Amino acid sequence: MSKIKGAIVVDEARCKGCNLCVTACPTHTLALTTGEVNHKGYAFCRDVAGACIGCASCAIVCPDGCITVYRKKMD
Repeated sequence: MSKIKGAIVVDEARCKGCNLCVTACPTHTLALTTGEVNHKGYAFCRDVAGACIGCASCAIVCPDGCITVYRKKMD
């Protein structure tokens, strides 16, 4: 059975730091930035662990549609 590796792309300029994606992630891949804000003054989410499995839970719960999840089949 092949494994799926995910990659997350966050639109940091649109992210308002609501923390819903961080809570929804089963692998704790996402976290809000500390000490860095976007042009609106919000802390934004970022991939910190690199352990994405491509489940797209974060993208589903994002109210602003800031997250895109890509999946790649690993052999």
